Formats: sequence, structure tokens, C-alpha cells
Amino acid sequence: MSDDTPNISDLSDSWRTPITLFSDYLKFERQYSAHTVNQYVSQLGFAALYFNKLCDNWFAVQSEHIRRYSMALRAKQLSGRTISLKLSCIRSLYKFLKAKNITEQPHYHNPAQGIKGPKFAKPLPKNLDVDQMARLLEIPDDDPLAIRDKAMMELMYSSGLRISELVGANMQDINARNGEILVRGKGAKERLIPVGSKALEALKKWLAVRPLFMGADEHAVFLSSKKNRISVRQVRLRMQEWGIKQGISSQVHPHKLRHSFASHILESSGDLRAVQELLGHSSLSATQVYTHLDFQHLAKVYDNTHPRAKKRTD
Repeated sequence: MSDDTPNISDLSDSWRTPITLFSDYLKFERQYSAHTVNQYVSQLGFAALYFNKLCDNWFAVQSEHIRRYSMALRAKQLSGRTISLKLSCIRSLYKFLKAKNITEQPHYHNPAQGIKGPKFAKPLPKNLDVDQMARLLEIPDDDPLAIRDKAMMELMYSSGLRISELVGANMQDINARNGEILVRGKGAKERLIPVGSKALEALKKWLAVRPLFMGADEHAVFLSSKKNRISVRQVRLRMQEWGIKQGISSQVHPHKLRHSFASHILESSGDLRAVQELLGHSSLSATQVYTHLDFQHLAKVYDNTHPRAKKRTD
């Protein structure tokens, strides 16, 4: 049994049923990706296996039990980020159970509320500079797969797509005449994003050879050699391979292209709100972390733009 697949077959329905109800909620109501839902189920499975030794069901879990669980995770020398993630999953489960009145206790207290994991420093996301991006995208058009891969990377860098948005793109989502693509982000939220001329040119070349890959799924923009919608795993592997072929010193992956898009747009425009809209972030704080803004940069923007922040020159 691997670390990410807990064996909960020996647990009673009182442990398994709330997890199943929660996963269905995340999948069908919140429309989270299968990967995200599986992560929640996995983390809650591990927690249930631990709590099962202390009590009979989720509603018998006390705050002290969760603190002991947190300490046990620390004893395993897990990172602060990992522990916080596991505790966050538990809090989310209890919020769901209370919101849906599954507790049958109107004043039920979330035992995980207020229990936080150890503090940790958020690593700054890394990006490729403009020269590295140019070198990565210098892919010859002598092979249909290379043409497809170049179109995928050009589109990701041009429009800052998440990998799920890239593989989920359908033919009707692209408006080449207006240079736009309609994407469905987290929570099935839609946004319309510009597509640059280089990406449109690469897409045009890909669409010319795309019929060679067409099979059962005729709607997907990007198809695999097996004639179906390309998978997240395949995209990651292909980008990693191209990073090596093109001599990029750091590992190339989809998230890095999205971050490079955000960083380069921000460096040129200084418009944090615009970048937030393009990325599809619900909060500005998420964009600040994504684009590794520091306080000095924010202060400079403030000093140069706010009418009451400018220094007197007389």
C-alpha cells in the first residue's frame, strides 16, 4: 500500500460514509477535478485510520484527538505544509457535515476548528526568463507530435492556462478570429482570455495535422497518439522532455509556464488586478504569491500611482 492510498476497507460505514458523501459533494456540486477529490479522500482516509483507534466515528472525534494526530504527523517528520494540508482536509469535512445537517446536532462543534499545523515558509514559484522561454519554444515543425507540443506550450505561455484548462479545452472554445479562448477553471468558472499571435500561429499548424490523431473524442483540442484527449500526465512528460531537449537548465512543467506568463505580464504592466483576472484567481493574495511580489515592488507601485503617495517636488 503506497503512502497516497490508505486501506480503509476495515473501517466501519460510520467512517467511510461521511467521506463518500463529502467526495460526491466536491465532485458533483463543487465540480473539483478528480485529482483534487482523490487527494481529499486519501487524506481523510489516513485520518480515519488514526482516529479509529481512539473513538467510534467522525462525530466522536474531539479536538484533543486531532491535536494528537498533528503531533503524530510531526513525529514522522512530515513538512509543515503537508501537516497543514491534512488538517485542512479534516476541517473541510466537518464544515460540510455541519452545512448539510449530517451531524443531526444543530450546535455541533467542529473539533478541527482553530487547530493549525506548524508554520512554514511558502516557497516562491519559479519561472523561466524570456530568453529561456524563447529557446524552449524553438521547436522544429518537422513532426506532428512536435507541432502539437509546441502549440500546447505556446498556448499555456500565451494565456496562462492551468494544465486542467489546457487538456479540457474543446474546439468550440477557440475563437481564432478574435484571438480568444474560453476556459473553464476551478469550480467550473469560465473566463475569456486573449491568445497571442505566436500561439495562434502554432495552433493553426496543429489543427492542420490534428485529423491524423482524431478518434472517439472529436471535441478535444489536443489529442494523443492513441487518438483520444491528451492526459495531464502526458502533457507533463512531454514538457519535461522538451525542456531537456532544448537545453533548459531547470525542469520544465506546466505550472512553470503559467507562472512565467504571470511574471512576464506583471513585469511589463505592473497591473496586478489584470494578472489576477487572466489567471482566474478569486483573491488578489493568491496572485501576489503566484507572481512573487515583494513589499518593495508593491510600495513602488503605490508611490508611483496613488495621488496622495507621491512625494512633493517643490
